[in-house]
Amino acid sequence: MDNSPVVEPDTFVVGSEFPDGSNPKQIVGTDFDRAMMQRCLELARRALGRTSPNPMVGAVIVKDGEIVGEGFHPRVGEPHAEVFALKAAGERARGATIYVSLEPCNHYGRTPPCSEALVAAGVAKVVVGMVDPNPLVAGGGIARLRAAGIEVLVGVEEEACKKLNEGFVHRILHHRPFGILKYAMTLDGKIATTTGHSTWVTNQDARSEVHQLRAACDAIIVGGNTVRQDNPYLTSHREGAHNPLRVVMSRTLNLPEKAHLWETAEAPTLVLTEKGANADFQELLRNQGVEVVELTPLAPDQVMAYLYERGFCSVLWECGGILAARAIAQGAVQKVLAFIAPKIIGGSNAPTPVGDLGFTTMTEALSLERVAIRVVGSDCLVEGYLPQKSL
Repeated sequence: MDNSPVVEPDTFVVGSEFPDGSNPKQIVGTDFDRAMMQRCLELARRALGRTSPNPMVGAVIVKDGEIVGEGFHPRVGEPHAEVFALKAAGERARGATIYVSLEPCNHYGRTPPCSEALVAAGVAKVVVGMVDPNPLVAGGGIARLRAAGIEVLVGVEEEACKKLNEGFVHRILHHRPFGILKYAMTLDGKIATTTGHSTWVTNQDARSEVHQLRAACDAIIVGGNTVRQDNPYLTSHREGAHNPLRVVMSRTLNLPEKAHLWETAEAPTLVLTEKGANADFQELLRNQGVEVVELTPLAPDQVMAYLYERGFCSVLWECGGILAARAIAQGAVQKVLAFIAPKIIGGSNAPTPVGDLGFTTMTEALSLERVAIRVVGSDCLVEGYLPQKSL
């Protein structure tokens, strides 16, 4: 049997076996185990953008080779995936195998421990995708199941499970949301023309992918210049999909009185500004249903600390080059998604995706890690992670 990892034909992975950069020594579980865990992930994705500060989790119960129950965690405060799957399976859960993408919890939080529910249901085996990084769980659920005489297999499709919940994992380990910088540029590194015109750099396929990315995030951040020049919607553009909180950072509130972001019927908007800035404009925004919060100093690291307190896991930076550079410099960005269109527009003063970082030599350049490159329509997407600072 060929156990080599499968890479999509339009994906080129740099320096790794898997698209997310992992290089495991062995693949855990059978082909059936991996297929069932992929089904768990498919179920978990149904709650994209809706579970923070909780992770996305899916569960599948199998008996005699047949799926008898499925479930996923729909949103914070509601039961976990295992509970929904057990309810669907009923008495058929006894003696069955349950697949779950994240270790079952073993503590009382908003809901009772899932490990106890599995013991009470009489399942014979639990197949776990990844260990929960939360110190309240961190192996405790697995230990409880084994102590009850239940067979436990850990690490099936582990890297895929980790990637799905990379925002949750980062939040737990670093006490900050996971920051993603996304930008679209031409082949010569421009995000707009010298006049500021930027519609559209990339093709429809790339823009659709961005809409899916937004649906998976808790918030999108832009600066005042983006509002003034682009007047964006910053929604997922899909009926029924999650729309993230749209966040505008502006020290002076020198913003237009009319903008798509001030229309909050479809998606909420938060404006972050400094203490005492333009009280009249703050009142105008609040009257339109826009939330206004004063933060001093108004800086990317302070904003991420604030969004962490609001329970967010993943934050998308869709800002211009100046704010992007500040976000990178202050550690507010962990991942970069760069869409590159095969176009050349030139212009010595045309804006670029990342402003001045203060680097003067090529040796100072930030080299992305775990890089994956793939074609999206006629465009190219480069995905990678900035080097992690030590905890």
